Formats: sequence, C-alpha cells, structure tokens
Amino acid sequence: MTYSEKVAGLRVSVLIALLLCLGALSSFPQQPAEAAPEDHFFSGTVTAKTEDSITVTRSVLGKSPVTRTFTISPETRIEGKLRVKARVTVRYIEREEGDVAVHVIVRSGQKKDQK
Repeated sequence: MTYSEKVAGLRVSVLIALLLCLGALSSFPQQPAEAAPEDHFFSGTVTAKTEDSITVTRSVLGKSPVTRTFTISPETRIEGKLRVKARVTVRYIEREEGDVAVHVIVRSGQKKDQK
C-alpha cells in the first residue's frame, strides 16, 4: 500500500468519524431557550394614578371603553409628566401578578404650529 493510499484511507476514516459524532450530537434533545416576555402596547387616557400603578381607558367610537391597570415598577421608564387625564401609550408585559408597565410615553396636549 502506497503512502497516498494510506492518506486517502485515513481521510475517509476521519470523515466517517466526524459524521457519526455530528449525528450523535444532533440526537440529543435541545433545551428550549427561555422566551423573553412579549411586549404589548395600550394607548388611552389616564383615569387613575397611584405611586405604584396607573389605570388607562381607551375609548373607540362605536365600541365600549376598555380599561387596563398597569403596575409601575422602579424599572418603568416614564417620558413626560404623568397625570390624570393625560394621553399615554404604555408598553407592557404580562405577568402572573398582572400587567407591568415597561415604558410609558405621555403625549403632549399641545398642538404643533402649522407653517
């Protein structure tokens, strides 16, 4: 057997071993990655505000109003001055203990100047 025949046989053996290892690894069950909580959005008018929660009501013409209460945590980002009757958009996540506000954007009540 010549040197080149030995090398070719060795290459084939290594290739077969690698394919077998890959096949064995793929047969192990993979653990599902923990899914990050999905963000949801809700827009409306603040109808109640406490230190740790806000209640927002959304009214759509022809439909009954929808009211949601969101927990405000120390991690909640609030843009603008949050007060009752302010129009807001809330980005929140659903948890077992209720909806938790992640980001609250207070929309300005002032109209922009038209040019």
